[in-house]
Amino acid sequence: MAAAAAAATAAVAATRLHPPLLFHSAPRAQPQLRLRILLPSPPPLRLRRRFPLLAVAAAAAASTSAGEGSAEEAAEKSDKARKLQRRVLVGVAIGVGAGGVVVAGGWVFAAAMAAVGLAGAREYFGLVRGTAVGGGTPPPRYVSRVCSAICSLMPILTLYYGRMDVPLTFSAFIIAISLLLQRGNPRFAQLTSSVFGLFYCGYLPSFWVKLRCGLAAPALNTSIAHNWPILLGGQAHWTVGLVATLISISSIIAADTSAFLCGRAFGRTPLTNISPKKTLEGALAGLTGCVLTTVLLSTLFRWPRSLLSATAYGILIFLGSLFGDLIESLIKRDAGVKDSGSLIPGHGGILDRVDSYVFTGALCYSFVRVALPLYGV
Repeated sequence: MAAAAAAATAAVAATRLHPPLLFHSAPRAQPQLRLRILLPSPPPLRLRRRFPLLAVAAAAAASTSAGEGSAEEAAEKSDKARKLQRRVLVGVAIGVGAGGVVVAGGWVFAAAMAAVGLAGAREYFGLVRGTAVGGGTPPPRYVSRVCSAICSLMPILTLYYGRMDVPLTFSAFIIAISLLLQRGNPRFAQLTSSVFGLFYCGYLPSFWVKLRCGLAAPALNTSIAHNWPILLGGQAHWTVGLVATLISISSIIAADTSAFLCGRAFGRTPLTNISPKKTLEGALAGLTGCVLTTVLLSTLFRWPRSLLSATAYGILIFLGSLFGDLIESLIKRDAGVKDSGSLIPGHGGILDRVDSYVFTGALCYSFVRVALPLYGV
């Protein structure tokens, strides 16, 4: 008994000296209960009458969403207006500059065509390289660079030698030999794309040089020539080539503008699958605007003298511009791009701006040389 009492006394003393460790667990955070009532937007009229707060919340949400939508629409309209303004300003600047180049003629006009040919050829071969994604076989880069240089030289050679058949044939032969001797496996698609590039970006634009500078017969009946300053060339400066070039370019601009505006407002019938945005209504409006512009300018410049010749000239200009536009759209569709480049702000690439002119120069020159007796004077 004495031993048991001593042991109990020792245990009590140990407890007082070393109290037992008590582990207190941190209180758990109780999850907050959130109730969400899923109601249709806006809530039904019955609930809004019974719970006025729902009506207030629905009105606030509707006003917020309407404000956001109106802000987005305003920003989109502002962006479109800004792009349209930039497009118009750049277009006017290009038109004024092109008009000065056409009136100047000579080496100024040929140099401008050489620059356009070089830029257009670079964009063209860039589009051809883009067809490689869909399984196409573009030519090597050195071939495309050589073709671009040749395209830039063709207008200069046309101005001083007057012929393009020999340079084009010789250039195509050199390109074919270089492709056949390249390393790897030459492909026929490389040859066709290269030769077509010479034709499309070099040979065809050179006809504008032949039209403007090659038809040197004086436009005797043009009244503006009688008052033209002698320091700027006098009456002899106004040739058939100058008048025909001014009428052609003005008619192309009228055709493109009429087709764009009327097609956008009234277009319903697709013209072709190549360019889905082009409509039959827009094409008819473009034809009308082109012919009317040609007839009016022919009356102003008194060239050509016949109304039938002026009408036929306007129809030919429209067909050439439409065909050139569709050809460029076909090339861009195969490359999978919307624009041929970004050289001109608001307009895309140089080919996007001059596609309507590529084939028109050759058609207009042939019409004046073949169909008009005495060049229409």
